[in-house]
Amino acid sequence: MITETPPVKAALDELRAEQGDDRVDLGEIVVLGAQAKLRVLRHARPDARAARAWLIERIRSRDMPVDAEAADDAKRHGLIAPDAAA
Repeated sequence: MITETPPVKAALDELRAEQGDDRVDLGEIVVLGAQAKLRVLRHARPDARAARAWLIERIRSRDMPVDAEAADDAKRHGLIAPDAAA
């Protein structure tokens, strides 16, 4: 049981309207929310920011080795994760 404060109620009402059902799987929402929060926290870590900055600089300066065979394979077969196609 959770208390539907105004922001919680608004979010849940939007979800209910989209899914066309008044039942909300709170366990699923907690798991998804925890995963999203982890992504936000990990994205904000200084080492992650430094790694992105390093990669951005390498791409901008064109200081990246190129694997032409891998690039051709990706172009031909796409980059869709196997479970995303289902």
